[in-house]
Amino acid sequence: MQIHSNPSKSIKNLKYFMSTFIINGGRKLTGSVKISGAKNAATPILAATLLTRQVCTIKRVPRIKDVEKMLAILASLGASVKWTGPDTVRVDTSKTSTKSLNTGLVKSMRSSILLLGPMLALFKQVSTTEPGGDIIGRRPIDTHLDAFAQLGVTTSLRGERFILRGEKLKSAMVTLKEFSVTASENAIMAAVLLSGITTIKMAANEPHVQDLISFLNKAGAKISWLDSHTIKIKGVKKLHGTTHTVIPDQIEIGTLAVAAGLTKGKIRMKPVVPEHLESIVLKLKQIGFKINLGKDYMVVDGSGPLKAFKFQSLPYPGLPTDLQAPFTVLATACKGESLIHDPMYEGRLGHVSQLVKMGAQATICDPHRVIVNGPKRLNGREFPSLDIRAGATMVLAGLAARGTTTIHQAEIVERGYENFEGRLRKLGAKIKKVDD
Repeated sequence: MQIHSNPSKSIKNLKYFMSTFIINGGRKLTGSVKISGAKNAATPILAATLLTRQVCTIKRVPRIKDVEKMLAILASLGASVKWTGPDTVRVDTSKTSTKSLNTGLVKSMRSSILLLGPMLALFKQVSTTEPGGDIIGRRPIDTHLDAFAQLGVTTSLRGERFILRGEKLKSAMVTLKEFSVTASENAIMAAVLLSGITTIKMAANEPHVQDLISFLNKAGAKISWLDSHTIKIKGVKKLHGTTHTVIPDQIEIGTLAVAAGLTKGKIRMKPVVPEHLESIVLKLKQIGFKINLGKDYMVVDGSGPLKAFKFQSLPYPGLPTDLQAPFTVLATACKGESLIHDPMYEGRLGHVSQLVKMGAQATICDPHRVIVNGPKRLNGREFPSLDIRAGATMVLAGLAARGTTTIHQAEIVERGYENFEGRLRKLGAKIKKVDD
């Protein structure tokens, strides 16, 4: 997809093409890097602008493909969307009206599901297909539909399209089936304009959920936390336009920290929110990294000896599942036997076989666990990007490997990382992107 060089240019003229990363490894990464806004915060906040029916200005928005697709969907619904700066987007949703989501765009991006809550709240009906995105195991939308049902929504299937009807939407006590981030966000957005009190139990409290709530409260919502996983929503009649700055991306921070360890480098990252990084910083220190964490910056020094570790992804404040793959390649540089456990998804270990082909000593125990023995020097190979995080992980592997590593479908990685190769190159990496 072509990202417009002119910030004020319309978002509707999206172009798609294939590209490839070519990496010559063995270079130490050093220097400073600016951290982008969090993808997982930007997409729900952009979806939530629908609820205001006014103009919202969102800052620190990452210029990545998933964001561009979300903006394209908003435009297809009648919103006026314009980049007004390098990372600032103006969204006017005063003229949105359609009740049907664009099938092609929905099938290309998992986070398109975040539009269901706002559209139900506004139009009381929405027609959509099941969202697409990365293939990382079964990610059904049952938890979303169950949460909507508790709010009074009925769902029917017409061919491959889901028809959700919300004429009987009402405030309620909602208990989610699992700690689902996007289901929590959808339930919040569906309930924010309902009269009365809605309580959501088993709600995810990841930083991006907190950021969505912060945006909605700025727009006039009345949302509060009763405890770490229970949300209280006092319905309001309407929201208003506002300005909001997206939080820094903790996944990008963790990914770059791994790059420092794999290349024995030292990277300064800014901005950061220290409280969002507690589990990540603790794990990095246990592995052997030296960390200097300031009020809004973090310096990661991976030049020392690194030791084996256990990584288990858990709901926040635990380690995020999106860092499972990067930490798997990090384990190849650590002395001893590391255990990587991702209980959330059963199909998110495809990168392991790619690492083995590069020389890693890794064994998949079951669909959720892998054991890695290190340190093992990796050798450059040629691979496709399997998903956003697996593709980024193979770029990291290429940075550490001998010789040349070629990663096809680089556009998949670019769905989640802004100007990935450019910023790695600024840190000293020898990497280039070639359009196929």
